[in-house]
Amino acid sequence: MYRLTDDLAMVQTVDFFTPIVDDPYLYGQIAATNSLSDVYAMGGRPVTAMNVVGMPADILPLDIIHEILRGGADKVAEAECALAGGHSIKNPEPIYGLSVTGMVNPNRMITNAGAESGDLLVLTKPLGTGILTTGIKRGLTSGEVVMRGIDLMSRLNTPGQELAAEGLVKCATDVTGFGLLGHLVSLCRSSGVRATIHSEDVPAIDDEIIRLIEEEECVPGGTKQNLKTAEADTGFGMSVSGSLRYLLADAQTSGGLLCCVPEQNLNRVLEILSEANTLTQSVIGRITPAGEGDLVSVV
Repeated sequence: MYRLTDDLAMVQTVDFFTPIVDDPYLYGQIAATNSLSDVYAMGGRPVTAMNVVGMPADILPLDIIHEILRGGADKVAEAECALAGGHSIKNPEPIYGLSVTGMVNPNRMITNAGAESGDLLVLTKPLGTGILTTGIKRGLTSGEVVMRGIDLMSRLNTPGQELAAEGLVKCATDVTGFGLLGHLVSLCRSSGVRATIHSEDVPAIDDEIIRLIEEEECVPGGTKQNLKTAEADTGFGMSVSGSLRYLLADAQTSGGLLCCVPEQNLNRVLEILSEANTLTQSVIGRITPAGEGDLVSVV
C-alpha cells in the first residue's frame, strides 16, 4: 500500500500459478480471480491489471493460450477493472496471473492487524480447494463437486470493498496458500489477540472433501506442511478429527475472506455477503483477549 493523499492510497499486488484445472478458459478465470483477491482483502477497488504470462508456445496451441487470456480478461471486466497490457515469456509449463493496482481510502483500509477481542470470525467461502484440485489431478472426484469448486474459485471477493467503504470491518485476510489456520495465526500475532474456532461451524465445499481425506488420503503436501507449521500455535480439542485438522490447514486457491466483525455490525455484514451471492456466510468463531497459551484454539 502506498499513500497518495490523506484519503487515497494505492494497493499493488501480483500473483500467478500453473494450471489447476484442464479447461484453459476456467484456468484463466481462476488465476485472475486469485490475483484480484488481495486488493479486495484490503478493502480496495481494482483499477488496472496487467497480464503475467509464461507459456510453452512451441507445445501449447495458440488457441489454448488465447482461451486462458480470454478467461482472465472476462474476470477483469467483471471486476470493472481495466486490463492495461502485460508481459509474456516462453516457459516450460504454463503460468498465468495478474499484476493488479487498486485504490483504497487508507482510513478505511482493511489489514490483518486490527482484530479486537469480541470480534466474530466470518468466513465467506467454504474450504477444501487444495484437496479438491489434488483429487482432480488423481481422477478421484465427481463432476458435480468439481464444478462447485470451480465456481467457488472463480467468485470475486468483491464484498471486501463494500465492507471497508461502510467501515464495517477493519481486520480481515484472504484465505489462500497457508490455509485458514496459517492465516488466522498470522492475524492473531499481528493484532495481539487470540482466537477460538468452532470446527463444526467451518464449511467444506462438499462432503466429498472429507471422503477424499479419509478414504483416499488425498491431502496435498502444502496442506500437510501448513498443519505441521500451525500446530506450534494451535490447540485442538479432543473431538477435532484428523480430517477436520487437514481441512482447516488446506492450502486454498482463490479462497474467501476471513473477516473480524464487531458483533453490532454482523447483520449488515451478512446482508452484504448475501447480496453478493457468496457461497457461504459462516460465523466460525470469535476473537479472544491476548494471554498465555495457543494463539488459536479449535474446539
